[in-house]
Amino acid sequence: MGYVEWEIKAREFANCNCAYGCPCQFNALPTHGHCRAVGAFAIDEGYFGDVRLDGLRAVNMGKWPGPVHEGGGTWQAIIDQRANEAQRAALAKILYGQETEPGATMWSIFTSMSSTVLDPLYAEIQFEVDIERRQARVVVPGLIEAKGEPIRNPVTGAEARARIDIVDGFEFTIAEMGSGTSKVTGAVAMDLVASYGQFARIHLSTHGIVR
Repeated sequence: MGYVEWEIKAREFANCNCAYGCPCQFNALPTHGHCRAVGAFAIDEGYFGDVRLDGLRAVNMGKWPGPVHEGGGTWQAIIDQRANEAQRAALAKILYGQETEPGATMWSIFTSMSSTVLDPLYAEIQFEVDIERRQARVVVPGLIEAKGEPIRNPVTGAEARARIDIVDGFEFTIAEMGSGTSKVTGAVAMDLVASYGQFARIHLSTHGIVR
């Protein structure tokens, strides 16, 4: 049986506990030996089969006791409460790696590397992101407060700009680097301060990045 075809174009902000640049992006081990990450995205255009996803938002949260590829993680998604029943079901399948070629997206990889996969939450998601300016704000009332900002030169305070270009990536092709600070409570709690932040346009489908 074939997969349901889906595709999304979205703007993303993600924050993890690694140092700026994140060694994981270069097939190296995480800065502190373990992984904590939260990511939010706003869908500009998207569909899952015949279900439109335009204008919806979502957040994913994950933590692993070691590098992600060693497994044992905990994973949960938050889906925009504005989504109707069909849209909620569609986004849940995407964010939990279903109806996706194995390993084709970060969601497929992260869920497959998690021994605890929690049911999605449905909540208000406040999300603003300016990729070029490396600015973001994420609020899920009572659960998440996160912000992204430019990395600054430690001597002069001037904004520093850097990008990562991953030719064969499974999440993005080019991402702006920044600084992220996130406070997450609940089952996937984390407290990240001035750590790795990425700002990217993502274009993903059933079969991975659309190039």
